[in-house]
Amino acid sequence: MTIEEKQQEIIEEFNVFDDWMEKYEYIIDLGKDLPLIAPEYKTEDRLIEGCQSRVWLHSEFKNNLMEYTADSDAIITKGIIGLLIQVMNKETPESILKTDLHFIKDIGLQEHLSPTRANGLVGMVKRMKTEALKHIKN
Repeated sequence: MTIEEKQQEIIEEFNVFDDWMEKYEYIIDLGKDLPLIAPEYKTEDRLIEGCQSRVWLHSEFKNNLMEYTADSDAIITKGIIGLLIQVMNKETPESILKTDLHFIKDIGLQEHLSPTRANGLVGMVKRMKTEALKHIKN
């Protein structure tokens, strides 16, 4: 499945819900399925800057693909990073870097977050793309 197909799948999933309370509940449920970071990777250098809550992100480069795991001490944030991982996990660094993550706007996520959570979302995307950038061959 391409990044675009993954984004379309998320958009379709969110279109099922009538209001944002249902969408928040869904985001929280997504956090429960998050590929959790191993405890030894919950270190200060893996914390994402700009997040209101603590969010750890670990990435590995295997078979020319990025693999992400994460955790957060806040359930909504755990779901948000889970959405991003759902889209960018097991993709090439090149495709991660060139992709416009339009699903965020299309589902209305950013506009329904507090300013500090919206900043955290930007920080998560930036960190995931920065991790991918480390594996681009010149």
